[in-house]
Amino acid sequence: MQGAFSENDLSHVVEADKAHLWHHLLQHKPLETTDPRVIVEGKGMRVWDQNGKEFLDAVSGGVWTVNVGYGRESIAKAVYDQMMKVCYFANSAGSIPGSLYAEKLISKMPGMSRVYYVNSGSEANEKAFKMVRQIAHKKYGGKKTKILYRDRDYHGSTLAAMSAGGQDERNVQYGPFAPDFVKVPHCMEYRKHELGLEHLSGEEFGIAAANQIEEVILREGPETVGALCLEPVTAGGGVIEPPVGYWPRVQEICKKYDVLLHIDEVVCGIGRTGTWFGYQHYGIKPDFVTMAKGVASGYAAIACMVTTEEVFEMFKDDSSDPLNYFRDISTFGGCTAGPAAALENMRIIEDEDLLDNCAKMGDLMRAKLEGLMEKHSVIGDVRGKGLFLGAELVADRDSKTPVDEKLAQQVVGEMGAQGVLIGVTNRSIPGKNNTLCFSPALIITEDDVNKIIDTLDAALSKVFA
Repeated sequence: MQGAFSENDLSHVVEADKAHLWHHLLQHKPLETTDPRVIVEGKGMRVWDQNGKEFLDAVSGGVWTVNVGYGRESIAKAVYDQMMKVCYFANSAGSIPGSLYAEKLISKMPGMSRVYYVNSGSEANEKAFKMVRQIAHKKYGGKKTKILYRDRDYHGSTLAAMSAGGQDERNVQYGPFAPDFVKVPHCMEYRKHELGLEHLSGEEFGIAAANQIEEVILREGPETVGALCLEPVTAGGGVIEPPVGYWPRVQEICKKYDVLLHIDEVVCGIGRTGTWFGYQHYGIKPDFVTMAKGVASGYAAIACMVTTEEVFEMFKDDSSDPLNYFRDISTFGGCTAGPAAALENMRIIEDEDLLDNCAKMGDLMRAKLEGLMEKHSVIGDVRGKGLFLGAELVADRDSKTPVDEKLAQQVVGEMGAQGVLIGVTNRSIPGKNNTLCFSPALIITEDDVNKIIDTLDAALSKVFA
């Protein structure tokens, strides 16, 4: 670690952290007797904490964000140069990086047309929800306000986003929630018995799982359903890749009932699955696409809500009604650092062929995870796409009974002790927080993959000895 802080400086930082910082997703009671982890430096795939301990980061910043790795001087320089020209102006006006990144982004998204800048994935999803509700009033006489979401999917931490949240433990104690958000079943083939579809497999299962969405639309009334919001690959709900046949049938159902299709790419977008966007694996044409984490790889705060020209045209109105346009603002959607960083982030992905590397290293890592299944019966299933992979841990393969989530947490802790950081489904699905999550940066090498797999092998051997 080449840190600029002395030992005394870092000691003060830790004390300041304990005295004043409220961390995300963390119970602070244990910090009364232990120190928090403070990450002080990162380079490539590695980060270092306040004690100088080195970690191979296999979760891209803890929450699937640092897609091009740490220490990218060119991104930092692009942000600096832009901020010295103009750091901010409300997005009611344009900016050079905002216009250029929108053009570049749309070039990667055939069929899409317009980019709306915001500062978080939750907010991006909120904008799409608001557009759906406004369209319901402008076009359908106040009907078609219902928004469908999927069990196990996650769309953010604001109240409306949580209203569309399919992870029950995340919602405990935060209700009541917004009305007209309706859940549809998950599409996880490994747990198809939960859907009453255990007699089906492959494409037959995929189509049947999608048909359960149609059943919900018919139950609610097609005239009341405005949109369907789904992740292309479910992230924090267990890294669930939809089965063959699922997405084409979902598209058919949306067209049949005039339901707008909203794809949440906050995790999968900008290369995570080996294509620019997860939905592009499946040949579907969404009406809304939201994205955040990998857009600038965490070098600046930026998120986008992208939509079609057809949706955009619904908000152009020459009537005398002053309320007919999209009356919305995101203050920090006007920051220029985000699109400046995003432009350079995208250049790096292109110039270094990181989509290709993601696909190749993802295939390698998945094969090695599947290889570990032969040695460790506790691994019940391996799934995912590109460098977005999960390994579900079970106490018994036949019954698919999940391991106690404390054991899954122990695996994560043991790997951390050995210098490798991974994730795990956490306080999300009651009784099923048992999936280890792997999402390393797109720059990962074969040596890095081997280190992750070898460390996992040792951790499983120790925890389940």
